Amino acid sequence: MNPEHRLKVENIKVRFGGTFALDGVDFSVAPGEIVALIGENGAGKSTLMKVLSGAVIPNEGSMLLDGKPFAPRNPEEARHSGIAMIYQELSLPATLTVQDNIFLGMELCRPLLGTNWILDRAKMRNAAESALRELGHDIPLTTLVRDLSISDQQLVEIARARAVGCKVLILDEPTSSITRQDVQRLFALMRNLKAQGHSIIYISHFLEEVEEVADRFVVLRDGKTVGGGKIGNSTHEEIVALMVGRQLTDLYPRSKRNFGETLLELESLAGDAKLQGASFQLRRGEVLGIFGLVGSGRTDLIRSIFGLDTIRSGNIKVGAYSGQASPAQRWSQGIGMVSEDRKGEGLAITRTIAENLVLSFPQSCEKAGTFSPSTMEATADEWIEKLSVKCRASGQRIGELSGGNQQKIAFARLLHHGVDVLLLDEPTRGIDVGSKKQIYEQIDSLARNGKAVLIVSSYLPELLGICDRIAVMNRGRLSEPKNVEGLTENSVMLEAIA
Repeated sequence: MNPEHRLKVENIKVRFGGTFALDGVDFSVAPGEIVALIGENGAGKSTLMKVLSGAVIPNEGSMLLDGKPFAPRNPEEARHSGIAMIYQELSLPATLTVQDNIFLGMELCRPLLGTNWILDRAKMRNAAESALRELGHDIPLTTLVRDLSISDQQLVEIARARAVGCKVLILDEPTSSITRQDVQRLFALMRNLKAQGHSIIYISHFLEEVEEVADRFVVLRDGKTVGGGKIGNSTHEEIVALMVGRQLTDLYPRSKRNFGETLLELESLAGDAKLQGASFQLRRGEVLGIFGLVGSGRTDLIRSIFGLDTIRSGNIKVGAYSGQASPAQRWSQGIGMVSEDRKGEGLAITRTIAENLVLSFPQSCEKAGTFSPSTMEATADEWIEKLSVKCRASGQRIGELSGGNQQKIAFARLLHHGVDVLLLDEPTRGIDVGSKKQIYEQIDSLARNGKAVLIVSSYLPELLGICDRIAVMNRGRLSEPKNVEGLTENSVMLEAIA
């Protein structure tokens, strides 16, 4: 075995129809190394990981694992070879226990009578306890997975990977849905695994985190390996330029905005236990940011405004309207919302782009009182062009698009409806930096043209970059909004954790 490479791939090509998803990719990871794989959505990261994990068979190229030819025909072969993939959307059966999940599909058995076998639960219990102990954590083995936090579910996935003799651990956006404290716990675990000689491939959109935990980075763009190097030898700007193929300047646009009348006003709003009190005014032409840690009540606030959660006390004023309202009534009042849960609440994933676009405003596609599919498609084509959505056609299922392009359609639906107030919950979570810039530009344009925008985000740099004022959510209570000119990341974070 070449000690420099645990896993090495050369000139990997994958074609879907006449299109190359991967076009000559080279990649390697050494024993005891953490390599960050970065690139925009659609760059080929997911396809490459599917090749490594046996879900996709390449058309060309070669792979070596511990110096020997490696060509898994399915995920089971890859797992038995020591490749473990942990996806962003965790796949543990929620109704099974921690122990059952660790050994699911590879249960340990002992002979009973003759040719009969029985599950060796004692051996599995000892092995599961040992795996979790080696990871430095103690989770009760009888706990159902549905009762675990996202970060603890990740630990169970990693323990499962170790149980099958994992050599290469692939982590796909592992920090997108966990707290900063849990991120640090995960990074400590990754460093521990690295010290034990494991190879880790880390996929992330967060360059700050890549710099914190990785040894090296590799950039994919349009299905090709376009660069890479040791962490610390390249600036953020240089890495982003590799990702998008151009210098990306002024990530956060801030044009001159003129504030008008108040479009949305909250007075001592309170809901469930996570929303104890919130007051603010949002003006025409303004971008107001809400920052808070996980569990602070920030999402509860925006859901209550839109009518998804019940208000216990306080008041919401929307122009001449006052009081609680349903989501349908909020739409009619000129308020639209983009949910942080695109797949669960924001979009109908199995429906087409065109259908999603007009979902909340189907009457816009009527002709002589009858719904017109051709008008719907023409409307969708117009918005696809306006927002530079990458897709085959308006009839394509929206679930087939990248996260950034899905988010553009979610924006387009609000704009097509003609709302004056946009409620955006984590609008750039899980999307690449190029798409983020386009969304920031769209938000700036909306405010410049008289729309009012409320952004809830856990990513401070974007709030400081695009908002006019920021308020902080802490234990269900919202602070008074402050102008961003006097704020820093440290000052906002201190207020969030006080």
